[in-house]
Parts: sequence; C-alpha cells; structure tokens
Amino acid sequence: MANNLVAYEVSDLCLGKPSLRSLSISSTISEALSELKQSEDNYLSVWNCIDHDHDHDHIKKDQSNLSNNKIITFENCQCVGKISMVDIICFLCKEENLDSPSSALKSPISVLVSMDSGLVQHVEPHTSLIDAIDLILEGAQNLIVPIQSNFNNRKKQQQKSSFKTSHEFCWLTQEDIIRFLLSSIGVFSPLPAYSIESLNLITTECLAIGYDEPASSAIDSITLALKQQTSVAVVDNEGKLIGEISPFTLARCEETVAAAVTTLSSGDLMAYIDCGGPPEDIIRLVKSRLKSRNLEGMLSLMEELNFSGSFSCSSSDEELSSSSPTAPFRRSRHSRSRSYSARMIRRSEAIICNQGSSLVAVMIQALTHRVNYVWVTEDDNTLAGIVTFSDMLSVLREHLQS
Repeated sequence: MANNLVAYEVSDLCLGKPSLRSLSISSTISEALSELKQSEDNYLSVWNCIDHDHDHDHIKKDQSNLSNNKIITFENCQCVGKISMVDIICFLCKEENLDSPSSALKSPISVLVSMDSGLVQHVEPHTSLIDAIDLILEGAQNLIVPIQSNFNNRKKQQQKSSFKTSHEFCWLTQEDIIRFLLSSIGVFSPLPAYSIESLNLITTECLAIGYDEPASSAIDSITLALKQQTSVAVVDNEGKLIGEISPFTLARCEETVAAAVTTLSSGDLMAYIDCGGPPEDIIRLVKSRLKSRNLEGMLSLMEELNFSGSFSCSSSDEELSSSSPTAPFRRSRHSRSRSYSARMIRRSEAIICNQGSSLVAVMIQALTHRVNYVWVTEDDNTLAGIVTFSDMLSVLREHLQS
C-alpha cells in the first residue's frame, strides 16, 4: 500500500480543483483589492510575463466570465507569488501609508510580492507526490500545476472568441496534501496513533502578543504568520491562551480593518473581527483615535465603505448575521452555503489540543477547521506551543522514506 501511495503524482491531487484567479505583476493594489472582493478565494496568484511587449497577449480578461477572471496562458508567463487581503491590510498599516491610504492603494502589487521568496513553485503534472512534499518542506506554500481546460459546451460557445486555447493552472497547498494523505492514513500505522508530544511535533517558539498590547505591535508577527501559514496567539499576563489574530480571518475582512489594527489593543481587535461584526462602541473608539491622531485619510477610508449592510458570515445562529449593522468582513459576489461560510469565516477563538493528542486527531481537527495549525495548551490553558501541517508532513515523509 505504501508503494501505491508513493506512485501518485500531483495531477492526481488536482482533480476537480478550480483554475487560479490571477493578476499581472503590473496591476495596482487597488485592482488586486477589487479582484479579491469578487473572489471566493483568500489569495490571488501573481504572474509575470517575460515578454512585456506581449503581456496582453498572454494575460487576457475573459469578457464572458462574470467574475472577470484573468486567464494566464502557459507560454512566457510564470507565477511569481500570491497576495491576500492580509498583505494589503499590513501594507496600509505601515507608518508611511497611514496618512494617505488611498494613495497607497495606487501602488503596484509588486511591492507586496517577494519575487525570490520561493513561496510558490511551478511543477509538472507528472511530479511525484514525494517530490511535492519535499518542495513543501523546503518552504513552498503553493505548487503551481498546469491543468487542461475543460469547459462545457455552453461555456465553450460563450468563450470561443475570448481567448486562445491553452493551459490553465491550479495550485496545491499543504492542506491538499494532508487531506490526501489522511485518506490513506492506514499506510502510516502505527504512527497516526502516537501522541504529538512523543513525535516531537510541538514547536514551543510561536508568535504571541499580550491581550492589552497594541495590535499595531503585532503587524510584523501577522506578516510572518501569513508566510508561515500559522497565526498570532493572544495571551494574558500568565501566558494563558485567550484567542488569536489569524491571517485566515483577516483575509476575509475589508481593507478598513487596517484602521482597527492601527488604533486598538489586541484584545479589542479580536472583538472587532469576530463573527457578527464589531460592536458600535469599538467602532466609535477607532474613529475617535483616528481623529486624535489626525489620520483623516484612514478615517475617510472607513467612512467610504460606511460599514453599511449586514455581516456576510453565516453561522449556526442566522440572526447573528442579520442583527449587526456593521461589516468588517468583505462580501463575495457569489453567495455561499451556510456550512461553507461557517468553515471559511471563523471566530477569533483559537483551535487547541493537548500534548497527549494523537497525530491523526490533530490532523482531523485542523482539516475540519480549515487551518494549517493547532495550538497546544496545558491543562490550565497555558500556551505550550503549536503543531503545524509542515511538522506533520515532515514526520509522514520520514515514514514513507523508511
């Protein structure tokens, strides 16, 4: 059975995955912001065409696609990175951008993308699963895989003159690979039943901030957490885990959350981005502090969106979404099912386990909540560390090698 697992290629994991929403490296942050608000994905892939004179020949907008998705052809173009709302929020929080966030949004998205970061890697469809895991363990967050376009007849008729037939791409993540391995977890027996402590999977050095500390002091940690695909723990004076400031949650927010990050404590920021929208008193606090610091540009950004409309998160309590007059979270143009929304937009409550939890239990826990990590706490809720998908993949990879 292990030999069968090793024989899989990345193309086997791409079945049914949608093609990427993509942007040219020449786009502005404002254009990326517009695309993110229309997308159901947390990330956009960023592409660079070697032949800049023919950039528009290789990155074309599909006029018949209601989402205005840009289709990238295979030749002469390469995915150089990805961006999310978190990148934009952290960028707006920089000291030099606080006075005029509207000007900052006119900047090219290249300022958000590290061209040599290695966070995205192109691979061929026949790349082995083992090689894919190795690339992830070396630091790649996303593996870019070319896929053949498969449109139904109606879409073919609509799109036949919009762009030339070529490859499209999907990407694979740590979550995709962990989910795939979980479907064959018996191959790794008895490893999955071992505790995460016995497997040395707990990383004790993790990103954390005090509950009463300014949220702005966590900006660098948020940026690092985004890169590491983890989160920033919020702890009290005794080191007990209160909650988290999660890039995953921030990725579903509007850009106006930058104002909250700039002015609030970590504890108040958790309340601000919690499911249901921020309380009115916290909104007034944010505006008051912006005025006292003469950050009129950030205040104008808040008032442009004016927080009208109800919160877009569905939850087990449907009235929660309709009762709040405020909305820090962005709406997708496409409506989501209740179950999907509940998974994709979480509260600030941290997902936790204990040191005796088994590997398979933690895998399932993380996959269920759509996160790449689980916090580890002591019996008294003191933060003990974190377990990540990368840690799990490392142990599973060693087992396959042996």
